Amino acid sequence: MSKHAGGTGSGVSRHFGVRGVTRRLLAAGMVAAASASLPAAAADLLATWRDAVQSDAQFASARAQRSAVDERIPQARAGLLPTLSASANTTYNNQDVHYRTPTLFPEGKQRYNSNGWNVTLSQPLFRWQNWVAYKQSELQVAQAEAQLGQARQELALRTSQAYFDVLYAQDVLASIQAQKDATAQQLELAKRSFDVGTVTITDVHEAQSRYDLASAQEIASRADLDVKRDNLRQIIGHDPEVLKRLRGDVTLGAPSPDDVQQWVSSAETGALTVQAQIAAQEIASREVERARSGHLPTLDVVASYGQNGQGGSITGQGSDIKQSTIGLQLAVPLFAGGSVNSRMREAQALRQKADADLDFARRGAAFAARQAYLGVSAGRAQVKALEAALVSSQSSLDANKLGYEVGVRINIDVLNAQQQLYVTRRDLAKARYDTLMAQLKLKAAAGSLGEDDLAAVNALLE
Repeated sequence: MSKHAGGTGSGVSRHFGVRGVTRRLLAAGMVAAASASLPAAAADLLATWRDAVQSDAQFASARAQRSAVDERIPQARAGLLPTLSASANTTYNNQDVHYRTPTLFPEGKQRYNSNGWNVTLSQPLFRWQNWVAYKQSELQVAQAEAQLGQARQELALRTSQAYFDVLYAQDVLASIQAQKDATAQQLELAKRSFDVGTVTITDVHEAQSRYDLASAQEIASRADLDVKRDNLRQIIGHDPEVLKRLRGDVTLGAPSPDDVQQWVSSAETGALTVQAQIAAQEIASREVERARSGHLPTLDVVASYGQNGQGGSITGQGSDIKQSTIGLQLAVPLFAGGSVNSRMREAQALRQKADADLDFARRGAAFAARQAYLGVSAGRAQVKALEAALVSSQSSLDANKLGYEVGVRINIDVLNAQQQLYVTRRDLAKARYDTLMAQLKLKAAAGSLGEDDLAAVNALLE
């Protein structure tokens, strides 16, 4: 599969210049069970993708379809090659012969056996419809190859999306657990402060409410994580292992080339959906030609060799006859009830349909390229904004905690600041995953998504 030089994969690189405070904040959001440490056997994106290639049912179906279409070429080639057939027969004869006038031939009952065999060779010299069918078979294989490539790209996108969905579900669960722990600490502080009379019971109730809400969200988050893991299991055929996570010190590079029109142009010609439809259009054009050939004559060379023998006859004598023939056989169609003209009109309508389908495929590829390009551009900007917002949210939480301790902030201020911090951390994780998926979708829209692009994303994992 061809690659666009310097694609988005090369633009995805590690970012060692992120401010140290951001790195510390991101590290603080990890929970022990989900990300404190990873076992040596943790699976990465490439390993998951290779499992999917071997196990995914949809891709297995596409491979089988491709293998089936491969057989169209030898089947069509058979219409250009000679055919050889053999036949044999044996017959028992029981005759009772009586002549009305005197004859020298014997009368009465005759019982004898007759048998024979024959071999016939036929070589087409001119059968235009067979030649057209052979050229169509080559186009059908090219179409099937493009469709298999499209299935492979779709599998890469489905696998990556399922992989990132699991990571995001883990991030959400980690964020909720961290928020729950922080709220529990704030609840305990509010209870102690209420016992000594420095806060009202309202502070305790607010903290208790936030803690109960976090507990409910944790239950829902665990269920969602199970669903996401089940979805990945469907693709790779086994329970997913612990998955390597996206590092916190990465940045997402701009598409290369950083020009939406170049990506659109590449998609309109290079998208695998477009390639498959181009082949379908050519097949439809050839079908018109094949239907028209119903008006043309056919010419074959026909040769045969055989032997017939019988133990008797009406003359009373047996015989053995050997015969060989060779000649040309011409067939000229004169009238077929209008079926040839009808098939031509049908083929012409289907060719118009193929033209429209090709135009639709190009428009769809262009739209997908624009959408993915904007997803990358907007995603990178959103990631930068959320990284800054994460720093601000942490600063706001620290300030509100200090204000609560000195009596200038109330408990709800601290709880709101905590919630804002964890929501921002969750949104940042989602923005990164969405941007990575947009990069992969952009390459897929141009028909150039391959394993090396997955390897580029894989390099960003822990």
